[in-house]
Amino acid sequence: MTGEPTIKFTFAVDDPEFDDERRQKIASKLLWEIRDLDEVEKADRAEDLNPEAGSKPGFATLIGVLTAEVNLKNVKGFLSFLGDRLGDKPMKISVKVGDKEVNIEAKSQRELLESERIVKDLLAAMGDGKNG
Repeated sequence: MTGEPTIKFTFAVDDPEFDDERRQKIASKLLWEIRDLDEVEKADRAEDLNPEAGSKPGFATLIGVLTAEVNLKNVKGFLSFLGDRLGDKPMKISVKVGDKEVNIEAKSQRELLESERIVKDLLAAMGDGKNG
């Protein structure tokens, strides 16, 4: 650990043409690839914080939604990876640093890479931002 903040990304492909099965397939493949990245400290499926009654604890995940924890210096590499894998598919991203959170909708690879600026702005607003 370098002492830099860890940024938690929660993201999903938001393509209305995909059914749940297709989303799950894409997410499963992507999860394996993300876990192999040096830039990512931790990656997993996103848990459903409001599961249906009767769901088993720990098994309530959101279909096609993943989380990744990334050190600030690796944000650009991680977002580039996502952009390469998902191309110009629309996606929703939640970026959480500490107790601050912003939601981003990206409709292109260019917009996805803009997320790096948003993360840095968020850190600066918290007073923890580091230039770099």
